[in-house]
This record gives sequence, structure tokens and C-alpha cells, in this order.
Amino acid sequence: MVGKDTPHAGVSARIKGLSSADSMERSAVFRPWGSFRSVHWGDGFQVKHIRVEAGQVLSLQRHRHRAEHWVVVRGVAEVTCDDAVFHLDTNQTTSIPLGAVHRLANPGEEPLDLIEVQIGAYLGEDDIERFADIYGRSDRLNSAT
Repeated sequence: MVGKDTPHAGVSARIKGLSSADSMERSAVFRPWGSFRSVHWGDGFQVKHIRVEAGQVLSLQRHRHRAEHWVVVRGVAEVTCDDAVFHLDTNQTTSIPLGAVHRLANPGEEPLDLIEVQIGAYLGEDDIERFADIYGRSDRLNSAT
């Protein structure tokens, strides 16, 4: 039990003082389209919070070692998966099979937040093959999302 006379007395107040934006800035990895942060991981899986800023687009890409599962928690996502293009609203999900050519975009005017669950034998940021990228990163070199 944490009370005012315990060694943990001030911890709760300090945690409450951190806004979610503050904690995201401290642990986020920034990209031209927005940011991501790993929130949990283990053997063969990783969970990320991804934020795509309004009007931004990730590269058209493929992963050779992982599948991805996306849950939209805020905003609207435009998803390209192989030959299909569709929209997801808040509380909708999709799965990106291993090897599928895919892209995530935010066609909205507000940030898009989603949770991504990666499943695979290798989950490194260098498991990416880019085919098109509005930020000039489509040289098909392995590099970060």
C-alpha cells in the first residue's frame, strides 16, 4: 500500500504530473511522417504506439521477417495492402501478412494513433524494403521505418 508515510509516497504524484505527450516525447523515435515508440516486447513479438501526423504517409514497403496487426485508436487510417486500399476508423483493425507490400497514411486533419503488434522471427527496424516514399527514402536500402 502506498500512503503518505511510505517510501513511495511521492511517486504517484510525479507520475500523474507527466502528461502522455511528455512521456511520448521522451521515448519516441521521430520520422518525417510522425513518431513511434515500443511499449512492450518479448520473444517473437513487439507492440508499438504509432502516431502519423495529419496528411502524412509512410513508405510503400514490405517486411520479410514479420507480420503486423494494426488497431486504430484515434483518427482515420488509409491502408494499402498489396492491391487493396481501404480506410479504418477508430476501433477497427487489419492484419498485414508477412511479405505484403503495404503503406499507412493519415488522410485526416487530426493525428492518427494506432497500436501495431509485430509478430516474427526478427523484428529489427532494418527489416524494410521500400518501393515508394514521399520523403526520398525509396532507394530500396534496408533502413528504419
